[in-house]
Amino acid sequence: MNEQDVPQEGNITLGGHRKALYARGEDGKLRMVQSSGWKVEEIVNQQAVEDLVRLAEDARARCIAGLTSPLEVHMHRARLDVPMLAQATGLWQWRIRRHFRPEIFARLSPALLERYGEAMGLSIEQLKAVP
Repeated sequence: MNEQDVPQEGNITLGGHRKALYARGEDGKLRMVQSSGWKVEEIVNQQAVEDLVRLAEDARARCIAGLTSPLEVHMHRARLDVPMLAQATGLWQWRIRRHFRPEIFARLSPALLERYGEAMGLSIEQLKAVP
């Protein structure tokens, strides 16, 4: 993308901030250029956030029904998925999915709950509660 082609349409998801993009200048070298974003990016970001909200609401309904643990609800509310939570906690993905089972989650050690809490910015009490 050339420097003069960097979109400046605006993007409400950036909250008035600008972001840096790399573009080719007139001299042919890449340089950092500020952009206020573009509408396509805004639409995609909004759809992604709406999808995460829907996933959290679905998980909450399953949690209330006793089909999943509060961990899954908090994971989606923190805008994480299983691979990202695994990376943040250092746990295997299969273990995290296993901890979605309410009977397994109820037996987790305080140390393991603390790892989850640190990754999502929650206390152990908040992590155990259904939001």
